Amino acid sequence: MQEKTQRQDQRLITRRTITSHVSSSGPGKIFYGWFMVAVAATGLFMGYVPIIGFSFSVFFKPLSHEFNWSRAEISLGFSLSLLVLSAALPVVGRMVDRFGARKIILPAAGFFGLGLVAFYFLTASLWHFYAIYIFLGVAGSGTAAVPYYKVISHWFDRRRGMALGLTMGGAGMGFFVMPTLSYALIATIGWRMAYVVIGIAVVAVTIPVVGLFLRETPQRMGLLPDGDLVTHGVSAPVARDGGGVTAREAWHSATFWVMCTSLFLVSVALNGCLIHLVPLLTDRGISPQSAAFAASLLGGATLLGRVSTGFLLDRFFATNVAICFFGVAALGVLMLWAGVTGPLSFLVAFLLGVGIGAEGDIMPYLVSRYFGLRAFGEIYAYILAVYTLGAIALTLCFSTNSFNSDLSWFSSRG
Repeated sequence: MQEKTQRQDQRLITRRTITSHVSSSGPGKIFYGWFMVAVAATGLFMGYVPIIGFSFSVFFKPLSHEFNWSRAEISLGFSLSLLVLSAALPVVGRMVDRFGARKIILPAAGFFGLGLVAFYFLTASLWHFYAIYIFLGVAGSGTAAVPYYKVISHWFDRRRGMALGLTMGGAGMGFFVMPTLSYALIATIGWRMAYVVIGIAVVAVTIPVVGLFLRETPQRMGLLPDGDLVTHGVSAPVARDGGGVTAREAWHSATFWVMCTSLFLVSVALNGCLIHLVPLLTDRGISPQSAAFAASLLGGATLLGRVSTGFLLDRFFATNVAICFFGVAALGVLMLWAGVTGPLSFLVAFLLGVGIGAEGDIMPYLVSRYFGLRAFGEIYAYILAVYTLGAIALTLCFSTNSFNSDLSWFSSRG
């Protein structure tokens, strides 16, 4: 039986070799993998992080004014959503490894859009608010980066850093557009209809684009990663699972835990600033419009961080690249702590955005290089869940009454 399977695999490799010789990219042709980058970027643009993570603070004060909820009570909804997202990510990663990305993304996008529409019916009950955010955490886990990164990592090898950076450029555009768009919708049609419009857009854009154009691997189209051409009909064997270790083997490696620890600390440092940036700036006397623009600028800076990080990862040692970008973000955190106001607030937002953008490339790139693609979805999901837990830890601190007094002091500096 084993010999029969090996012969079948060899015939499959031979067919891929012959087809690749005919179909792979050549002069004047665009490698189909770049279309996969565009598809994944579109999906991430309409995903959980731009819509919930980066636009959450814009809805802060409208919700507080209508329901008289405190900042701590509203923040808890986001914390619960992130907690559920963290728990769901490893399950999503395992399902992506087993069933493929498309079968996870399509239903998740539908449920995520419906969850946003459900805000139209929100009552004054805090538990109603929390229930919607918990649901969005579950559904949003399937619209996050895990399934898209698995696809892109299969399509690219030598140019994987750039491909991941351009893919997350879609999310970066979402980080830039969504806060300002949300504010404009709230100002014109109210916060309830703003959620409805965004929810409908998620369904109307993500499902057709992913359903029609997403292809899991280049081998399914008779292509090779990076659009490589096969010379003289000979190619290296193509592993059916992409090669690499299992999730259990990754857990027993020191590298896995070093990555988890370092990225958890990065998350703690950056995500508290992200979630509370708009309230902090408005508390210091900056207008809501300017604060929303600062949030959008932060999102736009993530685009620069992602693309430039992807370019550098293909050329330099990944750890050195991470140190440089996270150092830039640390400077932004220090400036925010020092109580900067006025135009310097926009510089702070830019520095934070560059650092947040860098982590989006560094995490999947390191996972794919150290552990391979065999269980990429599950391993990356665990590391991403740990990163998300860092955001939860700090957000929960902001949600406590004792820390709210510190927040007031923090906001009044300068």
